[in-house]
Amino acid sequence: MLSIVLPVRAVNCAAPKGYQVDFGNLPGSDLRHAPDGWHAIVPLGGAKHRLWLKSLPARGSAVVLDLPLDANLELRLHAARRFWLALEHRPLGTPPLALPALKRRQLILALRALDGWQQGNSYRQIAQGLFGSHRIGKRGWKTDDLRSRTIRLVELGRRLMRLRCRALLHKGRRRNDSS
Repeated sequence: MLSIVLPVRAVNCAAPKGYQVDFGNLPGSDLRHAPDGWHAIVPLGGAKHRLWLKSLPARGSAVVLDLPLDANLELRLHAARRFWLALEHRPLGTPPLALPALKRRQLILALRALDGWQQGNSYRQIAQGLFGSHRIGKRGWKTDDLRSRTIRLVELGRRLMRLRCRALLHKGRRRNDSS
């Protein structure tokens, strides 16, 4: 699953008491050094916040988030707001990439239907695998609503495969890039 990483850097001033984050000593956090800087997974407010720091700030120093103006700005803003709310000890709201339960179920069914289709199964066999044999009538398969639903699920799965699952990540936003 895609994660939003927030770039963090220190500024030359003291942070207010409630906003002091000691990245070297956070309970439950995972801090790793890499050639490009420090990568941190910080559990705050019931969520894991992913941060990137070029260098570790001194304890008690103020930090700022650098949010580049690009196609993912909206997601980063949402993640930045959730991080700030966690520091404030306030409810975080929904994660930036959360999908509603029905949409998530539809996408799961579409990917399962695609798997069945790629293995050479008929639409009837795929429907039996997805919805159970007891839901498939003995007669009238050509007009059965589960047949139409199965075909739509396979087509959605094929579109997701062609789009490299961008529809999962961008939740209906228009594509701005040409990749």
